[in-house]
Amino acid sequence: MTGFGVRLAQARSSRGPLCLGIDPHPELLRAWQLPTTADGLAAFCDVCVEAYAGFAMVKPQVAFFEAYGAAGFTVLERTIAALRANGVLVLADAKRGDIGSTMAAYAAAWAGDSPLAADAVTASPYLGFGSLRPLLEVASAHDRGVFVLAATSNPEGSTVQRADAGGRTVAQLIVDHVGDFNRGASQNGTATQEGSVGVVVGATVLQAPDLSELGGPVLVPGVGAQGGRPEALAGLGGAASHQLWPAVSREVLRSGPDVAAVRAAAQRMLDAVDYLNG
Repeated sequence: MTGFGVRLAQARSSRGPLCLGIDPHPELLRAWQLPTTADGLAAFCDVCVEAYAGFAMVKPQVAFFEAYGAAGFTVLERTIAALRANGVLVLADAKRGDIGSTMAAYAAAWAGDSPLAADAVTASPYLGFGSLRPLLEVASAHDRGVFVLAATSNPEGSTVQRADAGGRTVAQLIVDHVGDFNRGASQNGTATQEGSVGVVVGATVLQAPDLSELGGPVLVPGVGAQGGRPEALAGLGGAASHQLWPAVSREVLRSGPDVAAVRAAAQRMLDAVDYLNG
């Protein structure tokens, strides 16, 4: 299988630079007049799968599936498979992070041969970037991607992410580690923009880390309902426009439950960020 970074670039070229979320929050289920049960979850995801066919990347928020136990994971497995059958790249928003054998087990679940394994997974590096090594290695071996949390939009995040780490912020340290990994994984040791490991930088972060040497994709959540403006993303952290992947969930999902309405809302958002493909 072709490496995730290359597949992502190909998807962007043919389907546009947008990551759409599947966030089946109980309030959204009720707004769609669906029960807050595994059956309601499944119905919600069926609408999303149909509406999102033809887009580049979709990000199911794993927590909302975990809430329903084994039945929720069954829905997640089915949703991942259905999206991929439509040619959509799937980013499992699991934010896993641990050490040693536990991290290796998470890696097997989300980046190995498990039914839960998607094209890519989000991960938290805040037990030390080295703690992600098992995940990065398993993902690389299976041509999957990893998006590492760097600078998040929540106010509490800055107390850790903006802390000084020897003259650079912790967030910048994480970005630099990812850049080093991408250079090491490339065939000639030179960073390209098609690395398979990226970072997460919130759309509303006031001081983004320097992303110019990342050599991989940048997931930018928080566009739309959370306050991030689609037209203001270009140049984020010095990243090239074609590295940026705006991520939107509620702005689109609140248009449901009609499939055509959700698809139309997604298309409007794609139109608003398509200048990033220039």
